[in-house]
Amino acid sequence: MIEAFLITWLGVIAAQASPGPNLVAVASVALGAGRRPALWVVVGVASGMLVWSLTTAFGLGALLLAYPLSLGLMKLAGGGYLMFLALRAARATWRGGDTRIGARAEAIGDVAAWRRGFLVVLTNPKAALMWAAVATFLFGLGLSPLQVLAFGPVGAVSGLVIYGIYAVLFSTGLATRTYARFARWVEGAFAAAFGAMGATLLLSGLRDLRA
Repeated sequence: MIEAFLITWLGVIAAQASPGPNLVAVASVALGAGRRPALWVVVGVASGMLVWSLTTAFGLGALLLAYPLSLGLMKLAGGGYLMFLALRAARATWRGGDTRIGARAEAIGDVAAWRRGFLVVLTNPKAALMWAAVATFLFGLGLSPLQVLAFGPVGAVSGLVIYGIYAVLFSTGLATRTYARFARWVEGAFAAAFGAMGATLLLSGLRDLRA
């Protein structure tokens, strides 16, 4: 089991370190609100990973195979949430205003930051597919549902470490000073990133439902 976990963990780490909605969510909060809220986003992301590990261990993979349209619905939900975040970032870009990080540090509370990370993961089809693939691979090696479920904390811990590093890096003095100088451009970039990912998911989800 340890060898299977190690092989799977390396793949999960690569997926977590790659650019995607989780990374963008952490970076946007780190730059716009500071390190503490960003770390709570990270905790929310890790919490969502535990939920995915639970659902995949007890049937998500089978559900996606039996009902392919369910993935399309997940894409619509995820795309809608990312578009919501894009609109918020676009509004901040349009309004401009005070760009001092300290003045914006209370713009998002701990619970709201945790919820953002949690919802980004739960509405991210990439996360669903990754955990479904993880479950399928581990089941294929003969592991039981409880053993597959036990991998969840392993993936969550690596998520805490990887996204925690991103949160620290994007909330450093250099990053915050750069953000303060180019705040509207940075917010615009996040709006574009969230918007592009959200639109891609929405279009993909619509194609899935029409097929």
